[in-house]
Amino acid sequence: MKTSNVVLGVVGGLAVGAILGVLFAPDKGTNTRKKILDRANKAKDDLKDGFDDYLDSLSEKYNSLVKSGEDLLEKGKEELQTLEGKVNP
Repeated sequence: MKTSNVVLGVVGGLAVGAILGVLFAPDKGTNTRKKILDRANKAKDDLKDGFDDYLDSLSEKYNSLVKSGEDLLEKGKEELQTLEGKVNP
């Protein structure tokens, strides 16, 4: 969870830095607004990609946990049947 917060913080910081850099660079207003829009869209896309990767990772962990639970349940059922066979021959 901490890694995702760090990634989001870094991406957010880069976006803010890029926008501030464009705002303080001498250029026409229309060019500046276009640059801000382009960089904001790139930052949004980067953030979306990072979030999608995070969700994929989370989904994989969830599926792994479900599989482990199913395996544990199956093992418990087998042990229960073994014990029942010993108690009721």
